[in-house]
Amino acid sequence: MTDFRDLDDPAAGRASYITLLDTLDISVGLGIHPAERAGPQRVLVSVWLYCDYGEAPPADRIDAVVDYDFLRTGIHALAGSRHFELQETLCEAIAALAMTDRRVVGVRVRTVKADIYPDARIGCEILRRR
Repeated sequence: MTDFRDLDDPAAGRASYITLLDTLDISVGLGIHPAERAGPQRVLVSVWLYCDYGEAPPADRIDAVVDYDFLRTGIHALAGSRHFELQETLCEAIAALAMTDRRVVGVRVRTVKADIYPDARIGCEILRRR
């Protein structure tokens, strides 16, 4: 399992930030069962972006930080692009999208099928780093 503790270590001498996109509610084709293949289902997506902005805190300008709008827009585009068999595959696609910004040094992605069971949610979580 990937350990992200060193990304948050103040002794590392770099300004570390975590940007969170929490519980984005999307509709996506996901799953292997016939009922899941019949149409899109509701999935909740959370993404933690571990960002490195260098030695000092970033300037108070949007271009100085990772703008989470690209991530939200990209996840919606992924959701409409194809049917995913597995949550693991969806998580990997989201992680790859997040890592397109070189300032993102690590990412944690969680997807949760919200409506499969009446008494539980089913999810997957992955951690990736450069």
